[in-house]
Amino acid sequence: TQSTWGSVVLSPSSSTMFALPTLHENPEGWGPSTSFVPPQFEEFPFAPFDKSDKLGKVCDFTSQGIRGKDGRFRDQTQEEEDQFRLVDNRPVPKTRFRFDRRRFQRTNERRNDGAGVWGNQRPQQQKQGGKYQKQQQQQTGRRQQGYGGGGRGYDNRPRVYREASVELKPDWAVVEEMSLSNLNKLTYDVEVKTTDIISCGSLDVYDKKYDRVTAKMEVPLVRADSVTFFNVTTSDDPVIQQLAAQDAGNVFATDSILATLMAAPRSVYSWDIVVHRVGSKLFFDKRDGSSFDYLTVNETAQEPPSNEDRESLNAPVRLSQEATFINQNFSQQVLSRSAEAKCTFDHPNPFEEAAANIASVAYKYRKFQLSEDVTVVVRCELDAVVKGKDNENTFITVKALNEYDPRLSNMDWRQKIDSQRGAVLATELKNNSCKLAKWTAEAMLAGAEQMKIGFVSRAHPRDPYNHVILGTNFYKTKDFANQINLNLSNSWGIVRALIDQCMQLPEGKYIYVKDPMKPIVRLYEVPMDAFEEAEEEESKPQLQEADS
Repeated sequence: TQSTWGSVVLSPSSSTMFALPTLHENPEGWGPSTSFVPPQFEEFPFAPFDKSDKLGKVCDFTSQGIRGKDGRFRDQTQEEEDQFRLVDNRPVPKTRFRFDRRRFQRTNERRNDGAGVWGNQRPQQQKQGGKYQKQQQQQTGRRQQGYGGGGRGYDNRPRVYREASVELKPDWAVVEEMSLSNLNKLTYDVEVKTTDIISCGSLDVYDKKYDRVTAKMEVPLVRADSVTFFNVTTSDDPVIQQLAAQDAGNVFATDSILATLMAAPRSVYSWDIVVHRVGSKLFFDKRDGSSFDYLTVNETAQEPPSNEDRESLNAPVRLSQEATFINQNFSQQVLSRSAEAKCTFDHPNPFEEAAANIASVAYKYRKFQLSEDVTVVVRCELDAVVKGKDNENTFITVKALNEYDPRLSNMDWRQKIDSQRGAVLATELKNNSCKLAKWTAEAMLAGAEQMKIGFVSRAHPRDPYNHVILGTNFYKTKDFANQINLNLSNSWGIVRALIDQCMQLPEGKYIYVKDPMKPIVRLYEVPMDAFEEAEEEESKPQLQEADS
């Protein structure tokens, strides 16, 4: 059968059949689904982008786009249209206003005679010259801020791209994905019972003369080159291995790892934590060769350090190394090296080496009973001890905040630290919220009653190797936690949720990775031999040095 429409004859045999392609919905958001990738695009890398990013042309079918380089294929009609201009032949209307040059000159002469308001202000403004002009430019700049110059509704700051803390492999399977905003809503109101298991090491006494340090009486920061610091992960700790064999708990971690999880909702930079599920036990470890032990600088600031020039003195990696270097030196300089006043615990330092100058540190292995089936064993650190009036011991942690360039922070510590220390601390709470939350969580896990925080600045803004101490201050741990809005119920709620999540997994090796660009934490299942190549590469230089 054939149907006719006008002069065109349509037949079923001549019609073209069109099959609709299979469409895969993305319930997680907009764009293509991550669970289904076409075979021809499986090996291509995926570059994330935001909706606000400008995309270029994929293909241009206009006459200008398809013409050749020499212009031979340009449409002649398009050229004629480009050359055509409309001319207005209507007569210009006459205006009633007539400019009188002589009248204008007489008016200016009267204004510049020196009498009256105009005669007094204009010469003064001309004498000030650059100062008056600078004020006018500042006022103009403020007015322009509301029109695309960084005002409300506009964001002309360059977009910051951060790298992941670990290279994600294609054979890693995503087990779970969590939003940091959801972690911030978790609570655990059950009372956590705390018990001290073993105390190891020894502590030096804090030297109270550093309480009198001011910006006008600054003290140079001394390098502790000959002091040895230990940052051993959970699985390599011999004491934790012994406690795990004795079934002292079913979850094992260090205070720095647990504090990172507690302060996860405040984190911006990427981080990763390895989880080993062995039988009914969990071991939270840091990855060998990672930057986990390095401190961040201005991580939560409105304008964090730029990562465009990695060799710059103020690059994030260089600042992180500098901050860690300052903290280690400061924690040893403020101590009194008196053998008589030293506080020694029952067991020696488990990582002590022969003829090594070990840093003043004490390890407390504490047990936190979250419930009948969850017992967390944590290795906590203390830095010093303060002697009271009756010679009683008060254990403290010692940390240092550092300033690298006053021009970038808009807060010069040398001018504000003595008279407005509260304003300086408030600025640091805004710029380093995650770092201060970690320090506070570590102090609370260790049972430290006080925190000693020092304020250290560069001797010169362009010198990252020499520093001076501008002041120190004591803070009670519980009061400081309330000041920075660190909710202990929420912190334990995050830890409990992650523990329950890992307890449901089969035995194996997993890793938590904070997304570098989004407030998301993902849990990956990794092979058992993952990260062993990094360990072998780190051991090769040591073997070569030993052979030489």
